[in-house]
Amino acid sequence: MKTFSATPADIEKKWIVVDAEGIVLGRLASIIAMRLRGKHKPSFTPHMDMGDNVIVVNADKIQLTGKKRQENFYWHTGHPGGIKSRTKEQILEGAHPERVVFQAVKRMLPGNKLSRQQLTNLRVYASAEHPHEAQNPEVLDVASKNSKNTRV
Repeated sequence: MKTFSATPADIEKKWIVVDAEGIVLGRLASIIAMRLRGKHKPSFTPHMDMGDNVIVVNADKIQLTGKKRQENFYWHTGHPGGIKSRTKEQILEGAHPERVVFQAVKRMLPGNKLSRQQLTNLRVYASAEHPHEAQNPEVLDVASKNSKNTRV
């Protein structure tokens, strides 16, 4: 039997909505990263962008376990002495809580050109509204998959 390798004509992309309310950040990010890469499909091909378009709503209501709310995000302005930092809690309560989810998913993907392309299929919104109703997205129930007795 020959090994199947997908071509661009074989790829079908779906739109998926994930409600992040009450879900632990790392578990949510790993499920989203798997969906973005397309590893949930039986025709997965590592060098092709096979993943679905993922919409995450209620990003400001995610859960962080342990002391992860006090972990810092660092960035540099490019000027001498320009290191800046904010805790995850400050970012979640601030103007852009969706950045915490976006960074968690970004760090779950491999660091190459293909994963940067796959990351463009991720849309994260802090509230429950999103402008992608015309695509008729399916709802992915992550909460039922995250019980302690089941594997994702």
